[in-house]
Amino acid sequence: MLKKNLIFVLLFSLLLNKLTAQSIKSNGSTFPENRILKAPESVFKMFIEAGMKPSNHVLTALEKEKVEQAFAILPPLYKKVLREHLQSISFMDNMPNTALTSPIETGDSTKQFNITFRAGILNETISEWATWKEKSVFDTTNNPALSVQIEAGKLDAIQYVLLHEATHVVDAVLNFSPKAEKVDSLVVHTAFTKNIWRLFNIPSAKFTNSILEKTRFRSGKVQPGATAPAIYKSLKKTPFPSLYGMASWYEDIAELITIYHLTHQLKQPFVIAVKEEGKVIATFEPMKNKLVKKRLKQLDFLYN
Repeated sequence: MLKKNLIFVLLFSLLLNKLTAQSIKSNGSTFPENRILKAPESVFKMFIEAGMKPSNHVLTALEKEKVEQAFAILPPLYKKVLREHLQSISFMDNMPNTALTSPIETGDSTKQFNITFRAGILNETISEWATWKEKSVFDTTNNPALSVQIEAGKLDAIQYVLLHEATHVVDAVLNFSPKAEKVDSLVVHTAFTKNIWRLFNIPSAKFTNSILEKTRFRSGKVQPGATAPAIYKSLKKTPFPSLYGMASWYEDIAELITIYHLTHQLKQPFVIAVKEEGKVIATFEPMKNKLVKKRLKQLDFLYN
């Protein structure tokens, strides 16, 4: 049974607690439209207590189409699992992070989840959203000529973000990752984590790098823009698909599957470029990294 204190390390390192159960309302609509509901009160409370003023976002007809398309492009296995375990999806305005995947208490052993999204991503492409997130890793105040950009195509950002968050749900149901977070001796590694992670948020010694340990998703600290080339050079020496993937083995799995699906199944690019005065001085393309590519055979089951 899923531990009630299962940690999902999400964008901006939000930690979750148990949430109040929420029922699916039948209005004659079909999946996924019949799962679009207001976020659980406990999610609103979390953001309000953090000083935010979140509000429910009612989707327009066009936004509903974008959500339906995001579900349509998911791997077949994901669609099956979500029909059974995704109790609801929600959209908020004035939400501080991009998305939040939350376990819902059901009163029995059934695993159910809510995913709440920041509604603003419905108006962004994957390239726009991913570039915004990657820029948050660096402070370019002292080097304004330097920039970080991700080229990931023109598809809607919700397609990337839904797949990433849905991976947390599928992981919780099918156990892609181990569920022992604290005691090293209790960790029984899976194919996704063996020889890559020691604990849920500690990479194996082989892939622990002093430069990468200082980055935002490892230390919480923004790094000077001038360090970007060295950071991505170091990342190439690891099996991690992104800097955010280094936050925990949960995020590693979600990023690996999402970027793979984007590039190999949807035939979109995913290239991080560091530029100075418009000239590319460093790049990182995870799906061409030999250490990342060695992990891709693990993903065949998603499509069979």
